[in-house]
Amino acid sequence: MSPARPSGPARLATYFHVHLVSDSTGETLNAMAKAVTARFDGVIPIEHIYSLVRSEKQMERVLQEVESAPGVVLHTLVDRDLREQLEEGCRRLDMPQIGALDPLVGAMSRYLGAALSTRVGAQHALDHDYFNRIAALDFAMAYDDGQGSLDQLEGADVVLCGVSRTSKTPTCIYLAHRGIRAANVPLVPGQEDGERLTKLKNPLVIGLTVSPDRLVQIRRNRIDNLNASQSSNYTDQDAVREETIKARRAFERRGWPTIDVTRRSVEETAAAITNLLSEHRNHKIGTTW
Repeated sequence: MSPARPSGPARLATYFHVHLVSDSTGETLNAMAKAVTARFDGVIPIEHIYSLVRSEKQMERVLQEVESAPGVVLHTLVDRDLREQLEEGCRRLDMPQIGALDPLVGAMSRYLGAALSTRVGAQHALDHDYFNRIAALDFAMAYDDGQGSLDQLEGADVVLCGVSRTSKTPTCIYLAHRGIRAANVPLVPGQEDGERLTKLKNPLVIGLTVSPDRLVQIRRNRIDNLNASQSSNYTDQDAVREETIKARRAFERRGWPTIDVTRRSVEETAAAITNLLSEHRNHKIGTTW
């Protein structure tokens, strides 16, 4: 018996305007807005982003935009005068406004008993962490796609290994933005099998795996987008299946932790790598969770 079809017309998507106001780059606010709206099915935000808002004149233009496109206003403003100007303007326009970080900042302040900083963009200071992230990004670019000797790869925190098109490069770039030095080595049939990585002492080597069906689809899409031609083995179902099986067996034989990226976003893969790296570091210094 076939399953019953849902009655009634399909629900249409709901669009709404969301105004993101920040006195810094707006990255935090943008990420928070996306995380929240993702919790609602069929809801699509029309984003209006206002970064580096640091004067009354700039705020006046923001309020003009809010008036012309009514919606929800989210902000991460530090300056008291600008906050009051925005709050007053939203009250006048009868628009909801939310200080996105206020609940967390308030709770932390009460717990720590510490005064709040009024420095704008404090999280983007040119400090040690900032330069460490830049160095990690340089490292990821320098040792991408199998580049670098073993001595150079010893400087990595983590080395990703996997067959072609397992998101190794974008994952390394994402990790670099977290200050993690990541390199990657592709497994190439008949050329690179990853055996040399077993000699590494400092980095954690992680194998990335993917289902053959998904890998064939990704590779075919890439070839189509590049209007390029490839050897038949690159997208042949049987050849790809054999390639992925050999990769899995190699990872198991070498005792490397593996992550299946078939249904993972780059962010999810990076989170799993970060957890493995934390366990690896704790193990090296003799601590346990």
